[in-house]
Amino acid sequence: MSDLSTQLIHHPYTPPEGFEATAPGVHKASTVIFPNVAAMHDRDWKRREAYTYGLHGTPTTFTLEARIATLEGGQHCLLAPSGLSAVSLVDMAFLKTGDELLIPDNAYGPGKTFAEGELADWGISLQFYDAMKPSDLAAKLNRKTRLVWLEAPGSVTLEFPDIPALVAVVKAHNANAAQAHPLRVVTALDNTWGAGLAFNAFELGADVAVQALTKYPSGGGDVLMGSVVTRDVTLHDTIQLCHMRLGLSVSGNDSELVLRGLGSMALRYAAQDAAARALATWLQSQPQIAAVLHPALPDSPGHAAWKRDCKGAACLFSAVFKPELTQQQINHFCDSLKLFKIGYSWAGPMSLCVPYNIQAVRSLPWPHQGGLVRFAVGLEAVADLQADIAQALAAMHYS
Repeated sequence: MSDLSTQLIHHPYTPPEGFEATAPGVHKASTVIFPNVAAMHDRDWKRREAYTYGLHGTPTTFTLEARIATLEGGQHCLLAPSGLSAVSLVDMAFLKTGDELLIPDNAYGPGKTFAEGELADWGISLQFYDAMKPSDLAAKLNRKTRLVWLEAPGSVTLEFPDIPALVAVVKAHNANAAQAHPLRVVTALDNTWGAGLAFNAFELGADVAVQALTKYPSGGGDVLMGSVVTRDVTLHDTIQLCHMRLGLSVSGNDSELVLRGLGSMALRYAAQDAAARALATWLQSQPQIAAVLHPALPDSPGHAAWKRDCKGAACLFSAVFKPELTQQQINHFCDSLKLFKIGYSWAGPMSLCVPYNIQAVRSLPWPHQGGLVRFAVGLEAVADLQADIAQALAAMHYS
């Protein structure tokens, strides 16, 4: 090889084995090199025993999958480019034309929109059910149902459902329909809020656990990624085939960032939990506020189920303002906050807030008349965050 470019591409040097560090190595590849044709033919891309193509995994993504599976208490994990893509992947893996999907009315909005848009266009019907009433789920399960989503707590309004009771309803339906309809209904739980730390989705009975790794596992507010975890290899294989056909993958660099975040995840979760509870409790006493929604508060819907099933709570709480305060005043309150920035997502180091019109995004009646603001507590000092909310509440009177 006399040409320099050829020498550089086919350079014989390989680094010595035995290097070990606290951070896993970052491997990036589209093409994976096989030692011979026999090895190419022998490797099965569906099993994590060897490498076939970058789309199917590298040492970095395999490492992250294994750790997320452990976090969730599962056996098998697949990574997706975002939390929403993980939700959509589960939908597409288990649903076909003529099937029906059941989603909690208070579920993650973009997941509902995907069902109302693409899934509806593909001939998949949809019903929303009241997650706080297992009887409502039981009434809506039918011979077309193939997938039931669970979410704990509900998005934005944070009602905490009785997950075991909802799962029991689905299991009873499956048992009664087993002979006539051998295709059982699958339960999938969005565990982004619990993050594998507050509760174990599989111990509460779910078949599939989904997370937006964008949130707690990353923790930096700078990565988009999702995960789908199962214990059942048959369910995993069904999801994995769909995952491959869709060409879903994540980058080595993004995987490195999530791997780095996992080490501090439990500490961050606990710190933000304590801060959110302190602020939520204090905010209850403020005259502008009609209700504060946080599963750990005794008056919050589903508190008893949260207390029974959970070891902690995430960084979120929502404040319902008194009806006499206009949306313009509530928007002015958000604009007046200095430490709480206006932005979507949560579980990063910076505190965030977003105003919501709940009546516009729910089909079931919403018991409150006032406007709502969701707070996501970061890692700032609680006293500073409380002072920030206090000054913004005072500013409402001057809007």
